[in-house]
Amino acid sequence: MSDAAPDIRLQPGPHVFVASLDAPVLDEADRHHLTKSLRLRDGDPLTLSDGAGAWCTARFGDALEVTGPPVQATTGSLTSLAFALTKSGKPELVVQKATEIGIDQLVIFHGERSVPRWDAAKRAKAKTRLARVAREAAMQSRQTRVPTIDIVDDLAAVIASCGADTIARADFTRAETVAMTTISAIAIGPEGGWSDAERDLISGVVDLGQSVLRAETASIVAAARLTSQRQLERPS
Repeated sequence: MSDAAPDIRLQPGPHVFVASLDAPVLDEADRHHLTKSLRLRDGDPLTLSDGAGAWCTARFGDALEVTGPPVQATTGSLTSLAFALTKSGKPELVVQKATEIGIDQLVIFHGERSVPRWDAAKRAKAKTRLARVAREAAMQSRQTRVPTIDIVDDLAAVIASCGADTIARADFTRAETVAMTTISAIAIGPEGGWSDAERDLISGVVDLGQSVLRAETASIVAAARLTSQRQLERPS
């Protein structure tokens, strides 16, 4: 990897994901978007990422021409956001905005007080749709990682996925019971709130502010807190 660390946000042209930076090939949907919607022409600059943290500069054409060495983005610790299904919630909005902010893992779960329930078929369909939303949001915001998306049964499954020692739940409290420096994941409950059993599962609590937030807004605020903390921990 290159010793230099250029800022991907300052590079000209659009940003797109490819399977390999060594032999980059655009998929047909991305090529169509670049040529028809963005009107890219041969020789125009763009950036490429492998979706796993590495990126490089390139020129557009029938064959992509790599113009710079691969750069490994410095992201710090990986972050996870878990959020419960809600009746009025918009998972696409949460996935889109959390991806733009830089969350690495998104876990959707059925809270005990969640009204909607997704069966296996609906989960599979939703996961495909949300993965597409995440990929598009990652390209728009010039992320070098596409977040993973999981849909699980309950909060216990969230803990198994994210790690019991590094997750806190968002709740109302006069004093937070964990420091942001000790966690890498936040769980957001449904609009009906946490059950007593769910509160017992995650003892660490963070407070997202003085307002009573909708579940999707709380998810976006939690994502911002996680990535802001990671930014503070990154080496200069």
